[in-house]
Amino acid sequence: MKKIIIYSYLAFMALTLPACKKFLDIQPLDKLTGNNFFKSREDVVANIYDLSRIVFGKINETHFIGATGEYRSGQVLHESQSDLATAREFVEYLGRNDLIGLLSGGRPWGFYNFQNITDWTGYYRAIQGANILISKLDEGIPGVTDADKNQFKAEAAFIRNLCYFFMVRLYGDVPYYTTAFQSEPLPRENFVSVLNKCLADLAQYKDQVPWSYADPATRGVRASRGSIVALMMEMNMWNAGFDQANARKYWQATADLGMELINSNAYRLLPISQWSTVIKGRSDESLFEFYRSINYGDQNNAVSPVGDMFLHYPYKRPEYTHRVSFAYYRGEYMQKLFQSGGDRRITQWFDEDIFADNGKFMMLKFAANAFATGEEDANPDNTFMIFRYAGEILLCAEAMANLGSDNETAAVALVNRIRDRAEAPRYGGGSSSELKDFIFLERSRELIGEGHLYFDLVRTKRILSSQWSRNVLTADKFGRGGWTWPINGNALNNNPFMRLNDYWTNGGN
Repeated sequence: MKKIIIYSYLAFMALTLPACKKFLDIQPLDKLTGNNFFKSREDVVANIYDLSRIVFGKINETHFIGATGEYRSGQVLHESQSDLATAREFVEYLGRNDLIGLLSGGRPWGFYNFQNITDWTGYYRAIQGANILISKLDEGIPGVTDADKNQFKAEAAFIRNLCYFFMVRLYGDVPYYTTAFQSEPLPRENFVSVLNKCLADLAQYKDQVPWSYADPATRGVRASRGSIVALMMEMNMWNAGFDQANARKYWQATADLGMELINSNAYRLLPISQWSTVIKGRSDESLFEFYRSINYGDQNNAVSPVGDMFLHYPYKRPEYTHRVSFAYYRGEYMQKLFQSGGDRRITQWFDEDIFADNGKFMMLKFAANAFATGEEDANPDNTFMIFRYAGEILLCAEAMANLGSDNETAAVALVNRIRDRAEAPRYGGGSSSELKDFIFLERSRELIGEGHLYFDLVRTKRILSSQWSRNVLTADKFGRGGWTWPINGNALNNNPFMRLNDYWTNGGN
């Protein structure tokens, strides 16, 4: 254990050292992660965990999931009577796509560190670390069998491709590379091309990892075949929205991968009454997550969990500063999602009045958190769910619905798996467009607060319609990258081929 801790520390320090002024501002790691470091199987495992920690660091440094995946839909408002209310007004800046205003200095929400979202350096540190690990595994490491080597390479490939997926959805075009020590400057590459390269990369590793692990402590925490399949499904569906000439190919690939995942029987939907087991992490429903537990001394940034915005006393303390939630989903939006009633998620995931349209709204979906001292700022050990079985079932259903009438019966059957688990009325059928709309709404219901809503609006182009989004982008703004985030200016350092996102350098209009 002491050896693992030492090597883990060295790897972490190597990957977080101040960077030289080279391409992508990344520190070369040949002295600390070359032959002097990888001496055993344990070294490799420690390095994989550290690479995952670097990616989680990007999520934990700010209110990432809410800011990137939820609030830009325009469906969330801040409660003016809440504690430090002006510091929560950022949800409305995001909701009207005013990222320039959001990131301006001197704002009362400065402690949320939203500017860190614009900086992709951490992702490239993880990518470089994964590239080096794969290279060293190919060279050979003592104690690593061929089976180990294939699995470890697959885990490293998952991490680097997860980083590319995160960046594509944030910034659009990004530089792409898989070499161990990339130092030559590269231009940004079309993001559809990047994801196609990622898909090809993942395909060669997908079958090299098990569907699940014997040790329940690693379920959902280390990359599995289910993790890779989920990531490939998400990438295919993202490309289907932007590479429309080849959309059918991506839908078919998603449907095939989804059925492979389902037929594996490696995962299951837990009863809705056991939701706390799901959100606490490492359940049979988890495909990939960043697991956190105060039992292991984990510390979350107090502002990073989504649940922080939608809970109040008695789930947050002290009472006098938490009588209302910081923010709430618009009552009109909640009516659209749950107006038909008869859905156990209403009582399992929310307080009594889900249509309150004010700070009395409370989302209990994330309330099963432990606090070190019982006070609100004690950093609850929230697990950060990235891919969940229910979400991928619905993504498979969406792909099938898009493939046409021959696949709609199968799509409905998948949707009804989610409806059955929610103890909600089954989908009764309708036109092709009605089915697609219902699946979109079912994903919105099932994944509320998990950081998928805005990205679903973007990839399906529903962001262009007031029927679906309060934050409507015109076709012109969408085409110029209004759905992206600004890129930090440090990306220009020593790279003559680099460009920032024109939409934001031109003032975000």
